[in-house]
Amino acid sequence: MLPAPTTKVRGVSVDVPSFSRINRDEPSLVVDHLSVRYGDLVAVDAVSFSAYAGQVTAVLGPNGAGKTSTIEVCEGLRRASSGHVRVLGLDPTKDHRALANEMGVMLQEGGIYPSARPIDVVRQFCGLYGSGKTQFANPQELIDLVGLTERQKTSWRRLSGGEKQRLSLALALASQPRIIFLDEPTSGVDVNGRATIRDIIRRLADDGVTVILATHELDEAEKICDRVVIFDKGKVLVEGTLDDVRKARRTVRLRTVRPLMLDDMPENLAGWLIEDAPCDYSIEDAPQGLIAALAVWLSERGIDVVELRTGMASLEDVFKKLTGGES
Repeated sequence: MLPAPTTKVRGVSVDVPSFSRINRDEPSLVVDHLSVRYGDLVAVDAVSFSAYAGQVTAVLGPNGAGKTSTIEVCEGLRRASSGHVRVLGLDPTKDHRALANEMGVMLQEGGIYPSARPIDVVRQFCGLYGSGKTQFANPQELIDLVGLTERQKTSWRRLSGGEKQRLSLALALASQPRIIFLDEPTSGVDVNGRATIRDIIRRLADDGVTVILATHELDEAEKICDRVVIFDKGKVLVEGTLDDVRKARRTVRLRTVRPLMLDDMPENLAGWLIEDAPCDYSIEDAPQGLIAALAVWLSERGIDVVELRTGMASLEDVFKKLTGGES
């Protein structure tokens, strides 16, 4: 096993526990035509996607899109109505005991006694997961890693929302997971805490762990994810690398010195412009030749352009476009 790398938490170098490596070439999570039903309600409708070791896969979608039900099946907490799921080559329901020793799960909230202290809870989890293993996670290292050193003996009920999230992350790491499911890991966490959690997540992926990140924080997801799966109404709308998903939606930004009179423009130009603010416009998925035609039209009328640039859309832009603007 490789020597443990170090990271900095509150300016102090801390050893990062070493995590198991797995094959990066084969998907470690395979969801194949999965459906989940609650009575007559189809919450998940024949979805398929994969996730790989050494990558952060962001699972995104509006509330009620089906992503939570899907992840619960992957974790072995819920049974599929139809379809198949394999996690590290195991059936998460039939092989749950074996999978639990290789999997980390971070819940969004709850699951800890109010009077419990972080160091005691982490020590208990490390002991449980360490049973039968030749090497197990060091409780103090995990506490230091998530930035709870000064709060390790404070009861859970007295921790802030962000500190509770950090503790939940430490507990998810106690198994030294080969795959980890993170539910809103930066919710309620301050700016510095978010940076710490992002660093830990990125380090996990770099060390070969499969990271599944469910979040509504699109900016956070865009900073650390490698792959994106976007759900809506029980279906997967898009799956792929972050770059591929963003490239699929190219956006043009136009700023002019004075507002444009869209009614005076030819329909083949005006029909593409979206007025985001006075003198500030955008064009999504512009066809070939549109930008050149727009530049000529502006020049012929002496309308000065402050900015005209094209590039990949942000993850938020793609999300809003695919899900109808809901968040």
